[in-house]
Amino acid sequence: MIDRQKLEAIVREAGRIALAGWPGDGHALDHWEKSPGNPVCSVDLEVDSFLKKELRRLLPAAGWLSEETVDARERLKDSLVWLVDPIDGTRDFIGGRTGWAISVALVNTRRPLLGYLFAPARRREEGGEFWSGEAGKGAWRNGGRLMASRRESLAGSRVPAKKLAAEDADLEIVDQPNSIALRMAMVAADEADLLATLRWGFEWDIAAAGLIAREAGATVTDAFGRPLNYNKHDPRAFGVLCASTGIHGQAVERLSERAARISA
Repeated sequence: MIDRQKLEAIVREAGRIALAGWPGDGHALDHWEKSPGNPVCSVDLEVDSFLKKELRRLLPAAGWLSEETVDARERLKDSLVWLVDPIDGTRDFIGGRTGWAISVALVNTRRPLLGYLFAPARRREEGGEFWSGEAGKGAWRNGGRLMASRRESLAGSRVPAKKLAAEDADLEIVDQPNSIALRMAMVAADEADLLATLRWGFEWDIAAAGLIAREAGATVTDAFGRPLNYNKHDPRAFGVLCASTGIHGQAVERLSERAARISA
């Protein structure tokens, strides 16, 4: 049985390490691009190293899959696997903005069992935003139980975005943190009705937030409306669609042609 309190303490300490290097508080930061348009910084690696050491100590039997660690295929033999993004929303982190979070999920036989997000630069008067979810037991933010959006009509839905395609002009733009995990969590907290991406993305970006949103009552799938599985040989899925259950089918229908074209 995993010690939930110790797990939460590890995630919170990872947040403290990240905040200690965040440029938003005036700290100097080394950063570079792993590939064009794919930024990383020294704090990414520091947090990743800390989490890898502490989470493996907490649960030695679990495998490991992280954005900042070379993929070890031995994880495919493990029923329990940690999925970690040490800093989701690196662009906001590097830019000194608050839209980043630490994402940690424990996956059991391809399905998330536990999920934690910590955004220490947000709501600092409350000690940051700490999100958690457990399969079959619910989801919380800073101790408050989450209830996802219950919207039934796609038109007028709140979407975290900078801009929308012309065919989506009937939707309403709300604030968009760079972290996709935080955007999904907005649906869980009824601060948005819909989050949709139409690109290939990685499991570590969405595992924790997907569980939190689902446990809050949202529906979470890939862009085609198919279930998401984790710890796959290729740890990617095409898009993510996180929405109130009442509009999820409408969103799949609206996006299906675009998703098919782009994924091809």
